[in-house]
Amino acid sequence: MTKGKIGVQMMMLKKKVEELGVYETMRKLHELGFGAVEVSQIPMTEENVADLKRASADFNIKIAALSAALEPMFENAPGEALSTHFEKIVNDCKTLDCNFVRIGMLPFTVMGDKEKIMGFIERAEEMAHRLAEHGIELYYHTHHVEFEKYDGVYLLDLIKQNTTKLGFELDVHWIQRAGENPVKIIREYKDRISLLHLKDYRITKFEFNPDDMKDMAGFMNKFSNIIQFAELGEGNMDIAAMIEAGKESGVQYFLIEQDDTYGRDPFECLEVSAQHLRKLGYSDWF
Repeated sequence: MTKGKIGVQMMMLKKKVEELGVYETMRKLHELGFGAVEVSQIPMTEENVADLKRASADFNIKIAALSAALEPMFENAPGEALSTHFEKIVNDCKTLDCNFVRIGMLPFTVMGDKEKIMGFIERAEEMAHRLAEHGIELYYHTHHVEFEKYDGVYLLDLIKQNTTKLGFELDVHWIQRAGENPVKIIREYKDRISLLHLKDYRITKFEFNPDDMKDMAGFMNKFSNIIQFAELGEGNMDIAAMIEAGKESGVQYFLIEQDDTYGRDPFECLEVSAQHLRKLGYSDWF
């Protein structure tokens, strides 16, 4: 079985990009041994695109995927959307030798409304066919909201059942948070996933304060929300089992992501995750 490619979701480095710039951020990733990135929440200015291209060549880092909304998440939402910046996004893909674009999440404006969701799915599938004419594949990234049921069917399965061209970027932490088994879901989406997000799931320390009991609603909120996004190996998930399921299911890029590092330097977090993957035997996937 051929090996996959381990990379980094750059969303977790957006502050580093603001501080160091794209090129120096990519240099640091190279020093940590990474050879692929997914670009998200990084402004795709002319300067940043040029620096991504230069860093990709200088440090041999593959631009695995770019990010764009299908349409603006809400009125006057920041960032680029395929419905409004199609040619720009296609040109960026060509410039960066990238053939994946991923939609980061379901628009807030359609959540909870099946009719609106079905309209979004139809438009996403149409856009996937349109991008395919340019040699670009469109993928949809999942959270936990896709495990809400509509007439007994997961939203995630509704998307799958009503598309053929649209791919899926599954996120193992959010699948776990939704109460499902990541390995099972990965296998069910065999041949529809080329991108997989790796992040661990940690139950952190609960710190009790007697004063909290004066507000039971606040206490229960605090008690119920001790879940954290964790560095790989620092949580409770079977990372190796998910990687193997991913490889068997057609995943090409295994992308480390940590939505919140809780004050820890993200480069340090990435180093911890990378060390864990190397201990698991995936050194030659970097």
